[in-house]
Amino acid sequence: MSQNQKPSESEERLAALYSNATAVRAIASAVEGTIGPKGLDTMLVDARGNVIITNDGVTILNKMEVVHPAARMLINVASAQQAEIGDGTTTATLMAAALLAEGVAQVERGVPVTRVIEGIQTGVAHALERLELRSRSLESLGDDVLFHVAMVAGREHADIARLVTEAARLIGYDKLREETYRLSEHVIAREGAGSEVFQGVILNKQRMSPQMPERVENAQILIVDDALEPEEVEGEALGTEAGFLLYRQYKEEFRRNLERLVVLGVNTVFTDRGVSPVAEEVLGEAGVMIVQRVASKDLRKIAEHTGARPVKRTGLGKSPEEMQRVLGTAEAVYEEERAGNIRILGGRGTQFATILVGASTEEVVGERLRIARDAASSVQAAVMGGVVPGGGAVELWIARDVEKLRETVRGMTGFGVEAVARALRKPMTQIVQNAGFNPLEKVEAASVAQVERQSDALAIDCDDGAVIDVMERGIYDPAPVKLHALRAAGEVTVAIMRIQTVIRMREDADQDE
Repeated sequence: MSQNQKPSESEERLAALYSNATAVRAIASAVEGTIGPKGLDTMLVDARGNVIITNDGVTILNKMEVVHPAARMLINVASAQQAEIGDGTTTATLMAAALLAEGVAQVERGVPVTRVIEGIQTGVAHALERLELRSRSLESLGDDVLFHVAMVAGREHADIARLVTEAARLIGYDKLREETYRLSEHVIAREGAGSEVFQGVILNKQRMSPQMPERVENAQILIVDDALEPEEVEGEALGTEAGFLLYRQYKEEFRRNLERLVVLGVNTVFTDRGVSPVAEEVLGEAGVMIVQRVASKDLRKIAEHTGARPVKRTGLGKSPEEMQRVLGTAEAVYEEERAGNIRILGGRGTQFATILVGASTEEVVGERLRIARDAASSVQAAVMGGVVPGGGAVELWIARDVEKLRETVRGMTGFGVEAVARALRKPMTQIVQNAGFNPLEKVEAASVAQVERQSDALAIDCDDGAVIDVMERGIYDPAPVKLHALRAAGEVTVAIMRIQTVIRMREDADQDE
């Protein structure tokens, strides 16, 4: 359109859609090169020169400097995928961008936006139903499937896949199927440490003082979800005689409570915040190990593993009988000096397996931690919901199911269904492209082979471009990862396509509500 030519009414009406689609496409392009076995890394650099080199989609998206609201919506989809499943963020992003692009293409052909939206919702619902039917349970495939799932999600790091698989087997399928349990939360990384699976809890902490015992057997554990300090007196009150007397009373009572803990046999204390010099002196002289400033999530792990019940500092004055009920126990608590961490072994509560991943440098530690957490999340998702063929194979199979549905849908809604079918080809297309092959040729070859052999497990070998059975090669994806990614992609696409106008709010608009 020339400078003197006015935009048409249709172009003005769809300006927001085109702008949003362009922004989404730009975001997707930042991560599409990372997918598949031949995917490459991205270097993120901030204004201070700090560098992150990663292949992890959600890390790339969350670290990007993004201001466009539609782009932020797409990043939120990836974040939601990470929070809910723990893996598949790149897949969710690519699917959303592809679905939106196909939807916009239909609008450009003259299909009303509302009809495209209806078709996308219909197509996605059908695809989800068909995808769920393609899931295979682990029981029908054998134990080695977990290792293969960890290998794919762990970007073919065999050492990490072995660690994650070993931890999963130590914990057991029943624990992995609990909604509130997250195996990925039990992965830690440390520079210079050796990689291992420890059947207990590991904290990236050290004891408060080298004079405290390095190892405690038959640990009686107190968890203080607070500072281990006397109760405070407000600053102004402290300046009065009554306030000063109250302050002395709190200190004396605090010391007595500490001495009672020693009599009770408490020999290990974990605190959420700092520890006063009085507590360090009294407990230290009694041979108690103190570990301070432990993160809340780690305190919860300790509590669950040892059977302890966290208390506030005001709870230290409980009766001996009440205090006995809040203490946890473990066979041993000790500091691994070489690794620089605290280990808790043989708690009376829930059994844990902690995955410790080591690496040579700080940058590598961060990336190996992300890889191991992705692998752990995928393994748990596979245990909970089964697996499907990887490499984009199952999406290509489902795309033909959606194409068949399109033939039965009357009116312009069918064009939205068609957009879903086209978008489902995106994962394999991008994987093949990243491997250096012509995606049009290779994806079509895989599609023809699937029809001829009636198999949803056929995809492209990224080394030589041949059609292969990905399940025979051990290439699996957790079904919940695929289901959540497709569902989220459909939801954000519909949300963006519903936006007709973008209006900038006043800075104080939220205060007027």
